[in-house]
Amino acid sequence: MYVVAVYDVDQKRCAKMMKLCRGYLHHIQNSVFEGEITEARLEELKIRAKKIMNEEDEDSLIIFKSRNEKWLDKEIVGADKRPADNML
Repeated sequence: MYVVAVYDVDQKRCAKMMKLCRGYLHHIQNSVFEGEITEARLEELKIRAKKIMNEEDEDSLIIFKSRNEKWLDKEIVGADKRPADNML
């Protein structure tokens, strides 16, 4: 499956969350990640993210799922912050 993940966590947990997400998905902009991932790896990511987040501080991870990247229309307005090696 193809996912877009966005997190919003307290500044003191940002580095940990970014490092975690980079291990599963491609970093595209600040706290935004995307890429192909299996159900099992996605579950693993969510479990590990919950250990970093603090719900009392209203930390969150939002995951948008699609069966395939081709079913997602993506338009970049302004600078494309993805490295050139991610492009086809």
